[in-house]
Amino acid sequence: MKNQKSRFDGGIIKKFRKGDEVKVVAGKEKGKKAKVEKVLHKEGKLLIEGVNLYKKHLKAKSQNQKSEIITISKPLPLANIALICPKCHKQTRVGFKIEKSQAIRICRKCKAEI
Repeated sequence: MKNQKSRFDGGIIKKFRKGDEVKVVAGKEKGKKAKVEKVLHKEGKLLIEGVNLYKKHLKAKSQNQKSEIITISKPLPLANIALICPKCHKQTRVGFKIEKSQAIRICRKCKAEI
């Protein structure tokens, strides 16, 4: 699998960027809105602030340090997430417009630049 190209290397990753406002459309977190924290290109997943939270138990590494329980955010698949347009504030798909050999993301509903 190391030599194979990831199926997410194409255009689907370009649709989401850090800081975009998104909505979860499937799964146990359905309906929640938040910002993208990190895009995981190789796995085809997104880390979203305050969504898909799990508790992790950490063991004490030394006698001086206490064991603790921390809350971490786990990534969600791209298929479960939709972008929210910053202009019309609607759940939308992302389109691309080519200008001066550069792809610009646009909202499919209001045609505004994202």
